[in-house]
Amino acid sequence: MNHRIVVAVTGASGSIYARQLLQKLHAAADQLEEVAVVMTENAKTVWETELQDQGYKDLPFRFYKQQDFMAPFASGSGRFNTMIICPCSMGTLGRIATGISNDLITRAADVVLKERRKLICVVRETPYHLIHIKNMEAVTAAGGIICPATPSFYSLPKNLEEMAATVVDRIIDLAGIEQKTYRWGSENKNED
Repeated sequence: MNHRIVVAVTGASGSIYARQLLQKLHAAADQLEEVAVVMTENAKTVWETELQDQGYKDLPFRFYKQQDFMAPFASGSGRFNTMIICPCSMGTLGRIATGISNDLITRAADVVLKERRKLICVVRETPYHLIHIKNMEAVTAAGGIICPATPSFYSLPKNLEEMAATVVDRIIDLAGIEQKTYRWGSENKNED
């Protein structure tokens, strides 16, 4: 089955993760039926600040406005099977955890959870306080996956892009998309 994925990009720091995720999804187009994207205005500002470009404008996906409740994934009948929020701000996580659907991102997350589909929240904050932890617990108990944007180092990343890829490759794996990436115990970095 080909995947129908919603990618939401919030205003948390970590635009490098969003850019790599969208690039890797584009590269996996043969496995994807559709990719829809929602970016907050803050996400665009953070992207432009951190990455020093407006590369999100060149991505080959359909973008939806934050208040577009007519988007197909605003309803369970839309049949999108995965939602990835990357990066996921703690404000967005808190609204999802408490069932507040005040924009397309939180409504889509609510739909994904109620339909028992896959929600991956790539949280980007440090340190966490107890409210953050309880919100992560609530989303996890509802069936979501909390995937902190925490790079790994056992693949010996040589630069910032490779380090960010250690997180993005985990997200791609969690979404069920086949890819060539570093695997623990593998001698070649690109072996499956």
